[in-house]
Amino acid sequence: MLEIKDLNKTFFPGTVNERKALRGINLTLHEGDFVTVIGSNGAGKSTVLNMVAGKLFPDTGSVSIDGQEVTKLADFKRAKYLGRVFQDPMAGTAPTMTIEENLSLALGRGTFRGLATGVTTTKRERFMEELKSLELGLEKRLKTKVGLLSGGQRQALSLLMATLTGPKILLLDEHTAALDPQRAALVTRLTREIVERHQLTTLMVTHNMEQALQVGNRLIMMHDGQIILDLNAEEKAQMTVKGLLGEFEKIKGAQLDDKTMLQ
Repeated sequence: MLEIKDLNKTFFPGTVNERKALRGINLTLHEGDFVTVIGSNGAGKSTVLNMVAGKLFPDTGSVSIDGQEVTKLADFKRAKYLGRVFQDPMAGTAPTMTIEENLSLALGRGTFRGLATGVTTTKRERFMEELKSLELGLEKRLKTKVGLLSGGQRQALSLLMATLTGPKILLLDEHTAALDPQRAALVTRLTREIVERHQLTTLMVTHNMEQALQVGNRLIMMHDGQIILDLNAEEKAQMTVKGLLGEFEKIKGAQLDDKTMLQ
């Protein structure tokens, strides 16, 4: 479903600020896989997501989605393949538009929209059903401007928008990091439920190791632009936060605590 081969990326090459962000990354996600990605700051986590999304292009290597190479395809041309939720609850929605208008835009992602009416009766009925699954009462607020929603409500809506068309790949870029613990727990639960319900192939970056262990069927750890640990479902189920920290220290000879990983 998603195949990343030998991705390399250097920022500011040939200057005093040169930084090797990715060093020969190889990663394959099969259909239905839910992979969580952890690592310290600058490990390359978000760079990988941006490569998949088409926001950045590799120096060398390739990215394929559902058997089609998309390495040099612009981000807007990948829209039909991808859904993405960002860290900032303000980033994935249009605040001056209503809930139903935002959902209508999401429903048309990656297709020719023409000049047809944005929200039809049929669409509105579907939106109400989809919103009910969030259990936040948003199905009764279709005409509410999204800018009036709380951060947790808005991020839940962003998650629904990203998955509305059943994307080939769902990208979650630290999508609970900006929320308070209660709202983060809510969005994490909704994420698990939506991914399971639609059997979405998902790649999730997080600094929260507890969250990385709670969701998904696979976990990878990155450091210095490389994948240094790759746990399958069985290994992940037996792992703890303390164990993850121990693996990092063992592999890299580093001394760190959970605060380092969570920064």
